[in-house]
Amino acid sequence: MRLILVAIYLIFYTIISIPLYLVLFVVGKADLKKKAVMAQKIVNNLGFRPILFLSGVRLTVKGRENILKDQAALYVFNHRGFFDILAGYTTAPYPTAFVSKKEIAGVPMVSRWMKFMNCLFLDREDIRQGLQTILRGIELLKEGTSIYIAPEGKRNSGEELLEFHEASFKLAEKSKCPIVPVALNNTDAVFERHLPWIHKAHVIIEYCEPVYMEQMERSQKKAIGRIVRDILTEKIKANQAEV
Repeated sequence: MRLILVAIYLIFYTIISIPLYLVLFVVGKADLKKKAVMAQKIVNNLGFRPILFLSGVRLTVKGRENILKDQAALYVFNHRGFFDILAGYTTAPYPTAFVSKKEIAGVPMVSRWMKFMNCLFLDREDIRQGLQTILRGIELLKEGTSIYIAPEGKRNSGEELLEFHEASFKLAEKSKCPIVPVALNNTDAVFERHLPWIHKAHVIIEYCEPVYMEQMERSQKKAIGRIVRDILTEKIKANQAEV
């Protein structure tokens, strides 16, 4: 039943998106950053929040004080499932862009909104394209747009986090922005564990204290992936008892 409700709502959202595309196109001609913020608010309030409600997701947010509203940051999260993005975006500051796999760029409605919000499409098989994506991400961070990224590189269904791709942290190192680890619990309980059905679930998202690479020793910078992975592992295990 929940799957049917979400599907019907997505059709409705697709229809109302058509005139909104035109509005954002006009806004973007004058102010690209305003366009990105407006697109994020539309996606949050007309897209993701209703879907979370229809899916029966009870969302608990911890560590809101660690969400940096006046400074761009690299938000590093563990990747469990599709609802990671919904939980992350509805709690993220404005403006925020996501790093996604390149295949999403081929999904018409989704990719259009993602491009409006300056989201990045990463091809891990193409080193040159991957480098261009990282450089664009550094520019966005310097311009004041936060970025959400999953250094595991793919959805993880195991108990232990996958190894983090160290290249992901170049975004923070080169832009000199803080890293905020984001621990997600139980997002896969909504959809991935019950494919193709959607089940209600209690999802916990916790924003951890920022990590500043510029204050680290050289040896710590080289191990930044492991350091952030350890922070997330600890938080995830601590929150698991509450879901």
